[in-house]
Amino acid sequence: MVSRRNLLIMGACGGALTAVGVPVFAKETSVSAKGNVTPQSATAITEVFGDGVKFIAVAVEYNADIDSAKLSAQSFDVAGRSVREVFTSHSTNPADRASQGRFVIITLSPQDSNAALAEKVQPKAGQSSSPMGNGGPGKAGDVPFYDTAYKTPVADVVQTGNLTTAAGKSIPKNSGNIATTQVENLIVDDFKQLTFDDPKTGKVLHYNLFVPKNYQAGKSYPLVLFMHDAGATSDVTRTTLLQGLGAVSWASKEDQARHPSFVLAPQYPEIIADDDSHTSVLMDTTINLIKSLSSQYSIDPKRLYTTGQSGGCMTSIAMDIKYPRFFAASFLVAGQWDPALTVPLAKQKLWILVSQDDDKAFPGQNAITAVLEKNGATISRATWDGRWSEAEFKQAFDEIEAKNSPINYVTFKKGTVIPAGESTQGASGHRNTWRIAYTIAPIRDWIFKQHR
Repeated sequence: MVSRRNLLIMGACGGALTAVGVPVFAKETSVSAKGNVTPQSATAITEVFGDGVKFIAVAVEYNADIDSAKLSAQSFDVAGRSVREVFTSHSTNPADRASQGRFVIITLSPQDSNAALAEKVQPKAGQSSSPMGNGGPGKAGDVPFYDTAYKTPVADVVQTGNLTTAAGKSIPKNSGNIATTQVENLIVDDFKQLTFDDPKTGKVLHYNLFVPKNYQAGKSYPLVLFMHDAGATSDVTRTTLLQGLGAVSWASKEDQARHPSFVLAPQYPEIIADDDSHTSVLMDTTINLIKSLSSQYSIDPKRLYTTGQSGGCMTSIAMDIKYPRFFAASFLVAGQWDPALTVPLAKQKLWILVSQDDDKAFPGQNAITAVLEKNGATISRATWDGRWSEAEFKQAFDEIEAKNSPINYVTFKKGTVIPAGESTQGASGHRNTWRIAYTIAPIRDWIFKQHR
C-alpha cells in the first residue's frame, strides 16, 4: 500500500469531483495490550467498468493475519450492498489474494443499484441540461454545463460471523460498525494528474499520465492517447479515467505485462470536436503535449497511437488528417467526420468500430470508408455481436486479422449493444458502443503491432 490514497469527494461548486489526500492507517500494527485482534481501518475499493466507476469491495485491515479458509460471504454485512465473496489479501488490492493476511476483502456486487458512483447534477436556471445540446455535442470550443459528478464511496461494515486468525485464535462476531475512511481506486490511482502550459497555443491542458512500472530511460516505450466523449467534458482532471475503460484498459496489469506503455488521457474543459467537423485549438495543444512528453521520457515516435470515443474519436480523425504521419495506428470508436476531408486516412492504419444502432456514426463511417476505398485503401469488414463472450470476440478478431488489411471496419449488429431493459431512444446505441469496445483485448493488442 502506498503512503496516501486519493479520496473522492464532492466539490462545493456544481458537484465537481476533487481529490483529497487522506493518510492511510499504519500497516505494521501490533495486537492491543489486552491481546485482542481488532479491525484497524476499512478502505472502499472502486473499479472502472465499461459503463463507469463502481464501488466493488471493502478491505478491512486487522492487526493479525486472518485465516481465509474460515471466511464466507456470511462473515460480514455491508449496509445496503450485496456481499459476493470474502477472502484475505496481503494488501487492500483484491488481486493480492492469499490464504492468510491482515486484510479481509469483502467483494460487493457491481450490479447493485447503488454500486455506480456517477450521478447527474441538475443545472441551474439558464444552463443547458446536457453537454450534448440539441442532438450534438455543441460547438468546438464551447464550455458546456458539467452535468456529471462522482459520489464518495463509503460503507458501514459489520462482522456478523466468527473469524479465526492464522494462529488459530477465534475473533467473535461483533455488532459494531466498521466505517470506511479511505478509498483505493484500482488502476485510476496509478495515473499522475499533471498540467501542460502550451507556449505555442497559449492554452493550459490538464491531463492524466500513466508511466510504465519500472520505467527505464534506456528503453523505448509506445504511448497511447485516449480522448473522451463530450459527455465527460469537465474541469476535473480524473473524470476521463472514471467514465469508462477508454484510458484505464491500456494501463491494466495484464495489458502492461504484454505491452509496457505510456497512457495519456487529457481532460478537456471544452468541446474538443463538433458535428460540423471543427475542432478546438486544444487538439493542437494535445499534439504539442505529446511532443513535450517525448522530450521528457523515452517514448518511441514510431509507436504513437490514438483512440477515442464519440468526440474523442472525431478528434482522432481530425489529428490523422492534419498530422497524417504522427500516429502509427488509430482505434476509432463511434465517431464520424466530413467524408470529403478524410482522404489522408486512406494510407493509414485504422481499426474502426461502430454500432448499427448509432444513427450518426454508423452512416458516417460508411461514408468515410467508401471515400477511403475510392482512394486506394484496402478495408476488411465484419459484423460482430456486442453480446459475445471473450472467446467469441477473439475468434472473430482472428478471422478479420487474417486478411491483414491496414484498415478494419467492424460494426456491432443492430440490437446487440444496448443492455436488456434499457431504452433504445436517444444516443443509447452510440454510448453503449464504447461500453463494449475497450473490453476487446485483441483490438488493443492489434494497435501495438502497428509501427510507423
